[in-house]
Amino acid sequence: MVNAQLSPVQQRNLEKAWGAKVLDRTGLILEIFGRRASTREGTLQVELAHLQYQKSRLVRSWTHLERQRGGFGFLGGPGESQLEADRRLIQERISRIEKQLESVVKTRALHRKGRARVPYPVVALVGYTNAGKSTLFNRLSGADVLAKDLLFATLDPTMRVIELPHGRKVILSDTVGFISDLPTSLIAAFRATLEEVLSADLILHVRDVSHEDTDAQAEDVTHVLEELGVDELRRSKMIEVWNKLDLLTAEERAARTLLAQRRPGCMLVSAVTGEGLRPLLELIEGRLAAQDNLFEVILQPDDGAGQAWLHERGEVLSRKNFQDGRLLMKVRLTADKAGQAQSRFGAALRPLGNQKRAAE
Repeated sequence: MVNAQLSPVQQRNLEKAWGAKVLDRTGLILEIFGRRASTREGTLQVELAHLQYQKSRLVRSWTHLERQRGGFGFLGGPGESQLEADRRLIQERISRIEKQLESVVKTRALHRKGRARVPYPVVALVGYTNAGKSTLFNRLSGADVLAKDLLFATLDPTMRVIELPHGRKVILSDTVGFISDLPTSLIAAFRATLEEVLSADLILHVRDVSHEDTDAQAEDVTHVLEELGVDELRRSKMIEVWNKLDLLTAEERAARTLLAQRRPGCMLVSAVTGEGLRPLLELIEGRLAAQDNLFEVILQPDDGAGQAWLHERGEVLSRKNFQDGRLLMKVRLTADKAGQAQSRFGAALRPLGNQKRAAE
């Protein structure tokens, strides 16, 4: 195994010189991906990346098939070599998978559109592979997602609704782990999965602070996020979750705690023991609330549809009945839903401002 990306010629020359199969970094990642893929979508994504990788390496594996087929009928000519035929078949298979993945992208877009009608923001977990994202996901959601000391244990996004300390509900999303020097073809193949990160309201960057290369891993994650299109503004709203606190020595723990105190939006936790998770949830709730606005709306007695609209698209915090049958509702709305509410209720909707300012 070679910890670098080899060209087909380099790979062939090394195999000739050593008399053994040579696997480069991309090939090894693909082998691991192939073992981890469990869903139909994950299998398609892995197969697409593998076919794209093998297409340029056919000359290495199929040199005995360089012979050419005969011409067809009166056309004559040298015909098509077996190698060209295999390359054409691979390209046809790649085209079919890409069309199937396009439908996956459309389906995910429909799912996101459906979730947009539910007043639950999405919180996405990202991080280097084996940083403990799935363990944290299981601890917060009570789910049973595969969480092992393995590279790329999670290839398919998993979502669960969780409740924050003050009752607000959010959708928590677990995603595939990143790795340094992740080939562009792999990022492209898993784009349908990683698009969940782009649509998230808040991103939790989970780091394994017990790892000696944790800072370099964090830079690699940032680089992949940039390639995905996560802009600087979205990264500024990211929360860094320094995980595996239970694996640190007393001295390392003290040093990390001091460093975390100097960095806003940084939380020390242990997904295994549960330490630090309550403050993390409170920080998530505070960050999401800072993006929301509070409104009061007075509804007429016969406006049942208006009540249903507010319950469906916002979070109703309180309600008060007047003697004449009218109803005063206090609701929390995201920025996009606030505009829709203004169009729906007009002058009956009165803004109370940002939730943080209202509390003050």
